[in-house]
Amino acid sequence: MESLIKLHNSQIQADEMSSNPITDPAFWQALETELVYVQDKSGKYLSFYGDLGQELAIEPEDIIGFFPEQSLKPVSPEAYYERIRRVLERKIPEQCYCQFEYKGQSFPLELVISPIFKKAKPVTTVLVMGHCLQNNDLSLINNSALPTHPDPYQKLLTKIARKIRRTLNLETIWQQTVDSLGEALQVSRCLMVAIGSDQEYLDIKAEYCVPYCTSQLGNRFSPEKDPWWQQALNQREPVIFEHLVEDGYQIQSILIISTFYQNQRNGLICLQQCDRSRYWCPAEIELIQELADQVGTAIAHATLYQELEQATLAAEEASRLKSDFLASTTHELRTPLNGIIGFLKLILDGMADDAQEQQEFLEEAHKSALHLLNLINDILDIAKIEAGKMDLELGSVELAELFQAVDNFTLPQAQRKHLAFRSKLPSTLTPIMVYGNYQRLLQVMFNLVSNAIKFTHEGSIVVNAEIVKKKIKYQDQEFPGLVKVSVTDTGIGVSLDQQAKLFEKFVQVDGSHTKAYGGTGLGLAISQKLVQAMGGQVEFYSMGEGLGSTVTFTVPLEQMPVIKTVKSS
Repeated sequence: MESLIKLHNSQIQADEMSSNPITDPAFWQALETELVYVQDKSGKYLSFYGDLGQELAIEPEDIIGFFPEQSLKPVSPEAYYERIRRVLERKIPEQCYCQFEYKGQSFPLELVISPIFKKAKPVTTVLVMGHCLQNNDLSLINNSALPTHPDPYQKLLTKIARKIRRTLNLETIWQQTVDSLGEALQVSRCLMVAIGSDQEYLDIKAEYCVPYCTSQLGNRFSPEKDPWWQQALNQREPVIFEHLVEDGYQIQSILIISTFYQNQRNGLICLQQCDRSRYWCPAEIELIQELADQVGTAIAHATLYQELEQATLAAEEASRLKSDFLASTTHELRTPLNGIIGFLKLILDGMADDAQEQQEFLEEAHKSALHLLNLINDILDIAKIEAGKMDLELGSVELAELFQAVDNFTLPQAQRKHLAFRSKLPSTLTPIMVYGNYQRLLQVMFNLVSNAIKFTHEGSIVVNAEIVKKKIKYQDQEFPGLVKVSVTDTGIGVSLDQQAKLFEKFVQVDGSHTKAYGGTGLGLAISQKLVQAMGGQVEFYSMGEGLGSTVTFTVPLEQMPVIKTVKSS
């Protein structure tokens, strides 16, 4: 019976050899090949030729067709057959070292496993070529386990991932990703794309691009314009498009894979072929997918580190500003306090020559006390605002009453500096009633006008009001319009690059101004918060240093006044 089986197998082998010259032993003998065989995905030998010497004389009829009971087999079959399945799936040859045994004999082999492509048929078999290792090559084998010569894509993945993990710089991660993939896969263009908020736009952050292709670096575009971007954002799987419409970028084939971190998409890797239509093999797609997982994590860590750096810088800046504020505030508080103590000491020591001089000392002490009170109120106000405890009772306020109070308080200050001061209300037949808090509106106007007087050496200060007929909603109430109050001066002005800092707490636009003019730098910050709490906005305008400035604020109109019309003569 055994002889019949051997005869049957020999006949099969002879038939295969006659129908396929590549299995003819004479063909391999002419090439001086040591070992070559064909296997299917299960590991069954379909043909065999071996010339491993007399000590390893392997008979083909003992091998071909027998499975799973085989006389020639790997010592670690699971790892070996898994490699065969991977080669068939990826359609990429692999080199390996492994231990085989035959009829009780064990020997190490170096093998190259290649897929066999058949016309219009799926790949189901592999061609394995190899040779027996000598004693001095046995270090390549780790006992009897299937050793490890990683496939080229695995080596590439390890190399790129190692580069990316070495940095927490987001721009470096993007650029290393596109450069490594672009060079390794020889694409025309490789892009790293950042996703905007709510996926409204895409930004190309890094690019690998061959010289003959147009660069896309720095472009921002809407994903709705191109179907492949929209599809890439709507699914987790890779997106492949072929034969694209000509758009100036010469793209013929495109592959897009998303990067994720904790199931949140945080980027897109896009590979483009412009010189030809390209087939993206499963091994390439698998490589990019595995890399995308690591890139997604790297992007998330780098972004977190960047945010932490910015938060640290912001905290350091806030700490510095508060230190400066405390230093300047200590000086500001000490100055009026010293004035109060000094004038009262003069009176107590009987240094006043007469009752009139004593009265003057008391008035100066009183002014210093009021100044000190204003400073303390500013500090308390900003503390309340910071703590969210600034509760305002809002109601009807007559604008003319506000303007009159400001005139009474600030006109003497302006006159002492020889500055022209005037205020102007719109001409109306009925009072202008705004919706707000009288004391806080007065505080805002005092702040703005006092600043204008402080920073103006010559010229004028003008306070003006304008009615804006524009319906607005605030706190579930609708108002027929608003009043826009402006304070314009001819003072020192503010440079354009410094204006953004004006509304920051504890800040004056130039540290030297604190010493030259005094103050805590809280006035505009407090005014802005108070006006916002009453449904308005504060804005600042200046054409630059030495060109004066205008500060405006708005407040809702409780009712639209009757405007007085001017009759033409």
